[in-house]
Amino acid sequence: MTQIDLRPVRITRDPARRSVQLLAGLALYGASVALVTRAGLGLEPWSVLADGVRKHTGLTFGTVTGLISVVVLLLWFPLRQRPGIGTIANIVVISVVVDVVRAVVPDQHALGWQIALLAGGIALNGVATATYVGARLGPGPRDGLMTGLAARTGWSVRLVRTGIEVTVVVAGFFLGGKVGVGTVLYALAIGPLTQALLPLVVWRDRQPALRS
Repeated sequence: MTQIDLRPVRITRDPARRSVQLLAGLALYGASVALVTRAGLGLEPWSVLADGVRKHTGLTFGTVTGLISVVVLLLWFPLRQRPGIGTIANIVVISVVVDVVRAVVPDQHALGWQIALLAGGIALNGVATATYVGARLGPGPRDGLMTGLAARTGWSVRLVRTGIEVTVVVAGFFLGGKVGVGTVLYALAIGPLTQALLPLVVWRDRQPALRS
């Protein structure tokens, strides 16, 4: 299989299409996170941490998600990572959309609706991840932390990602974050979903010399 080039490319290349793709992907991502939180069957790793922090601060889920993203972004500096426009948009758009969708969609208690929201949220998350990553306008804070640690330590991306996600799940669990079957299903499904969808949405640079 041909390796997909996901290196960031300057916004001056095809700005209209890529900006729309980025914002659409981030909005869908925020909506997908909100749906999974309302399903009540377990959250994805970083949302477990956000849920735990939310319960101790009284802040909204979206606000906590944004604050965690900012803290993660600060960890980029010793790793010599450079944020892009997509990095900043990731923090703002996802945080806002999570709260908007949660305000519209209530918690579900009937098992059928819980399963529907969980499955739909995970599927939508895969579409959203492929869409915003495929715009190639800079990684999200968590992705940058993962690749930066991998580069500095020499460990594999898979090992670093697993280590980070186990850490945030454990921390979130002890803070009272919701861990459940959804946490496991997300971990198993999101990688294959994103990999399958990326070739369909990734922006392909026709002028490699202009990469940043």
